[in-house]
Amino acid sequence: MVIDKEKLEEMYRIMVRIRTFEEMVAKEFSRGNIPCHAHLYIGQEAIATGACMNLRPDDYIVSNHRGHGHVIAKGAKTDRMFAELYGKKTGYCKGKGGSMHIADVGIGIMGANAIVGAGITIAGGIALSAKLRKTDQVCLCFFGDGAANTSRFHEGINMASILKLPVVYVVENNMYAISVPISYAMNVPNVADRSSAYGIPGKVVDGNDVLAVYETVGEAVARARKGEGPSIIECRAFRWYGHYTGDPQKYVSMEEVAEWKKKDPIPRLRKYLIDNAILTEMDTKKIDQEISEEIEEAVRFAKESPFPDPKEVLEDLYA
Repeated sequence: MVIDKEKLEEMYRIMVRIRTFEEMVAKEFSRGNIPCHAHLYIGQEAIATGACMNLRPDDYIVSNHRGHGHVIAKGAKTDRMFAELYGKKTGYCKGKGGSMHIADVGIGIMGANAIVGAGITIAGGIALSAKLRKTDQVCLCFFGDGAANTSRFHEGINMASILKLPVVYVVENNMYAISVPISYAMNVPNVADRSSAYGIPGKVVDGNDVLAVYETVGEAVARARKGEGPSIIECRAFRWYGHYTGDPQKYVSMEEVAEWKKKDPIPRLRKYLIDNAILTEMDTKKIDQEISEEIEEAVRFAKESPFPDPKEVLEDLYA
């Protein structure tokens, strides 16, 4: 697999952007500046980045409650994201949606939602639309191991298989559904093993290796574009922190967390880029600094933005 230098550099930039954004979310929440809990994506940056790098601007993603990384990888603006987290009018949902409902239909972000597994059937509808319109657009559907044990998983993927819909299911197996370990919740080793029941491809990939994610999801996206139907790609990684900001994570041993942190996807990619003379150490430090400044500016934008007018509380509501 040959990936051009510009794409590799962009992968690094996106991963650092996601990590820096989430670290700032944790800080701002602890300071009392963000009024609602957030589900941090730290530790899973390689999945969203590697997957979304295969998409065109007119392709789609469907996200979930742990969705900041997905939408950043698809091109969402961090200033509008922070404004949404602050409940400000300049946010993606005018300050009314919060962390779990960020959407930007104009760039194919069809929305995150807080209902576990709900995106699976939504993605099927989006993919069906693309098929009926006879485009070669593809939809990536991100969800976790917990969602793989809902009825929506079986119903949605079965229908997509029958209709050969252009959707790729990216399962982010971070080992725990809130506090329930995957070993307790499933009687098969991998979520992807279930693909055989629907007659579609299923693969397991190291979710800390952005290049492996990129290659594996890329094959599934190419298959979907050709009208050959859906695939399940299970990316194994680990969320470093609790299910949500404030979760003490007592159900996980510190030894387990420490072992997964050794697999940090960002230093792994940085080392690859430097070892292969794609970037220098100075280049990576410059990118790190640029992203840090971007996130600081995003927070300033959010803090300086106005709150919605109370008179607008019922606008943009459809249910």
